[in-house]
Amino acid sequence: MIKAIIFDWDGTLAETRKAVVQSFQSVLTKAGCKVSKEFIERLMGVGTKKTILEAFRQCNMRINVETINNLTKEKVRIQAELTDLVQVFEGVTELLDALQTKTKLAVATMSGRQVIDKTLAEKNLEAYFETVISADDINSPKPNPEIFLKTAKTLGVHPKDCVVVEDSIFGVKAAKDAKMKCIAVSSGVYSNHELQKECPDIIVDGVWDKERILTFVFA
Repeated sequence: MIKAIIFDWDGTLAETRKAVVQSFQSVLTKAGCKVSKEFIERLMGVGTKKTILEAFRQCNMRINVETINNLTKEKVRIQAELTDLVQVFEGVTELLDALQTKTKLAVATMSGRQVIDKTLAEKNLEAYFETVISADDINSPKPNPEIFLKTAKTLGVHPKDCVVVEDSIFGVKAAKDAKMKCIAVSSGVYSNHELQKECPDIIVDGVWDKERILTFVFA
C-alpha cells in the first residue's frame, strides 16, 4: 500500500531551468569557468556542488573544497533571488489536492534549503508537504538514494510504501536504488528513452497527467 509520495522539485513540479542556469553561469563565469546552458541542464538533479565540480573538470581547471563551498553559497544566494523566473507546472495544485487527504506528501530536492523554502512559500505550495528534504540535509547527492531514504525515515514510512516522482535520470536511479516505486516525468531535460533506461515503473508527460498518476498510485 502506498503511504507516501515523494516529489522532486526542479523539472518535476516546476520549470526552473532559467533560474538554475542563470545562477550557475553567474558564479562560474566570475570564476573563469565558462560552460554552456546545455551542460548545466544535463546535470540538473545532481546538486550544486557536483555540478560546479563537473564544470571545472570540463574547463580543465582545478578546484578545492573551500572554493566549491564558496561558489555553492553564492550560487544558492543568486538563485534564491530569481524565484520570479520559476513557473509551477500546470496541474500541480490539482494533483496535490487529490493526493493530500489520501497519502503523505514530501519534496526531496537537490536544490538548497534557502532556494526551496523561499520558492515553495512564494508559490503557495508549502502547506501541501509534510516534510521537505534539501541538498543541505544530506551527504551524498542523487543518484545516491540517501535523499529518498532520509525522506521516508522522516515521514515514518517504509521505502517499499513510497512512490517517487522524478524527471531526471539521476533521480530515477536513486529512487529505484532506494527500493521505491518511481513515476518518471518527461517534463525535464531527459527524453523518454533516457528515462526508460533507468527502469521507472511508468513514464508520464508531466504532473498534469493526473489520472494516470492517481491510477498508478492507488490501483
